Amino acid sequence: MSILEVLAIIVPSTLLTAAPLIFTSLGGVFSERSGVVNIGLEGLMSVGAFTAAIATLFLEHAGLGNASPWIAILIAAVAGAIFSLIHAVVSITFRADQTVSGVALNFLAAGLTIFLVKLIYNGNGQTPYIAHNINKISVPLLSNIPIVGPIFFQQVTYTSYLAILVSFAVWYIIFKTTFGLRLRSVGEHPAAADTLGINVTRMRYIGVMLSGFFGGIGGAVYLVTITANYNVSTIAGQGFLALAAMVFGKWHPIGAMGASLFFGFAQALSITSQQIPYIDRLPSVVMMIAPYVLTLIVLTGFVGRAEPPKADGIPYVKGQR
Repeated sequence: MSILEVLAIIVPSTLLTAAPLIFTSLGGVFSERSGVVNIGLEGLMSVGAFTAAIATLFLEHAGLGNASPWIAILIAAVAGAIFSLIHAVVSITFRADQTVSGVALNFLAAGLTIFLVKLIYNGNGQTPYIAHNINKISVPLLSNIPIVGPIFFQQVTYTSYLAILVSFAVWYIIFKTTFGLRLRSVGEHPAAADTLGINVTRMRYIGVMLSGFFGGIGGAVYLVTITANYNVSTIAGQGFLALAAMVFGKWHPIGAMGASLFFGFAQALSITSQQIPYIDRLPSVVMMIAPYVLTLIVLTGFVGRAEPPKADGIPYVKGQR
């Protein structure tokens, strides 16, 4: 097997598995740039995946066909934003410990979604499989380009390209717009922002809700492109990988995207290992734990060098300095 053939297997799989991580880590960037630590990304993805499963099944029954998963992604984004209000109220309004609030969000999402699944489906612990996924496609014309086409434009999903485009859009919003400047100011020096007339509480609420919006999209994309149904192990640590990608990416949208692609690559190796010479000789358990081992190695080596926004995790009381 040639290198090009190996790349044609690994790269599409990397783009597939990285897309949910990219969306979710971008959501984390919004929250933490506003000064609110959000380790509840796992819970937000769970809510997004659950909502996408229920919404897709309902829309399929309504006869919307291939449009069902796309509409479900939007519904899941709204659900994630609403669910993130719990974290916003607890950590911003009541100024509770943001780390504890994020952990509670993860546990609440896991328990609530499975409870609702059992309630809706008569005690069954998982939803039925959706009939309309967002399937892999070969991009017309581009897939025929020699060398590049088979690697980047065959057997891929549109959500992968969309995630990359959104990353650049988020970079522009955060670093090139007035809104982004205000968001960053309340995360770096909320007292100074308050003095200039910026509503710190409102900006932080917006940051947290955007994290829920993108986390919901991440969970939904994971469901409609990879798993196709929801159960207690559907997300299985994806939110924590997204959190690691955000930190590894130094709270920067492009950095978070690059880190998500790296972790997506690690997961792709575990998925495609049996098709790749030499790697197929490794025990399957080694490849299964590889993404998480790489996460520990990366965070151990880089977290000390990455500095979060200065006010990250610090509640703000109007008038304090």
